[in-house]
Amino acid sequence: MKKLLAIINPKSGTDNKAGVPELIDKIIDKTRFHIDLRWVEKFGDAKRFGQEAVEKGYDGAIAIGGDGTVNGVATALINSPVAMAVVPCGSGNGLARHLNLPLKISKAIELINKDRVKEFDYGTLNGMPFVCTCGCGFDAQVAYKFACAGKRGFFTYVKEALSQYISYGGDNIELDLDGKIVKEKAFVVACCNAAQYGNNSFIAPHAGMQDGMLDITVISPFRFYSVPVMGLRLFMGNIDKNHHVRIYRAKHIKIHRETAGPMHIDGDPINMPNDLDIRCHKGGIRIFVGEKGENNRP
Repeated sequence: MKKLLAIINPKSGTDNKAGVPELIDKIIDKTRFHIDLRWVEKFGDAKRFGQEAVEKGYDGAIAIGGDGTVNGVATALINSPVAMAVVPCGSGNGLARHLNLPLKISKAIELINKDRVKEFDYGTLNGMPFVCTCGCGFDAQVAYKFACAGKRGFFTYVKEALSQYISYGGDNIELDLDGKIVKEKAFVVACCNAAQYGNNSFIAPHAGMQDGMLDITVISPFRFYSVPVMGLRLFMGNIDKNHHVRIYRAKHIKIHRETAGPMHIDGDPINMPNDLDIRCHKGGIRIFVGEKGENNRP
């Protein structure tokens, strides 16, 4: 019998997680799996429980929450035999969407019974792991300001986005892409292991998590009237067709930017220095998947 540790974040997304233990008890095949439960109460708990799964010899850890919860659990499991299952309960669910995992809680739990596990790549930003994306520029500025705001919700996010668009003019950066030097005036720089941020917003439409490479999407500053077109391409999966967008591919990326400041790692904001070292690590995280595998494009 395999042992799984279910790590539940009750604060992620909008769905109530109170009934999740009952769903697990009802759906999981108890003749093949033994489940223990842990509840995330504060920042760092997801990673700590993931480390517990590794240290105590569990066969798998179930991340039940949003991309932040997934990142915390995955960070603990990299380069270990413990596989991660994802039950997406966040607002964006970038990893689940990229891997074509069920977005319905009951269906995601059912998938675990299939016991189908594959190896995927992960990235590091100055040694800190990420599963989907990390980046700097406008979107990181918005994420940081939104996290610091007193109020949450859609309108607060839009307010911060408009404010940052007016004040943020881009950054002069130097990219070292596996030894090739590129200089850019960048509005957004996104280093992508997976194809999307979440909510089917494809920032790197052709990115894959089993190719040993990262896709680096660089968006140059653009006029306000171009926002609707840029947004439409982002959700249609063809942002790379816009003339303000360039996408590079590399295993090892060094970024030098003019000033230190906010970045995001799998959507969570963090302050970082102006010199950044970003790497792709081949096949370092094991994940429960369905039959379809990666779903890179719409």
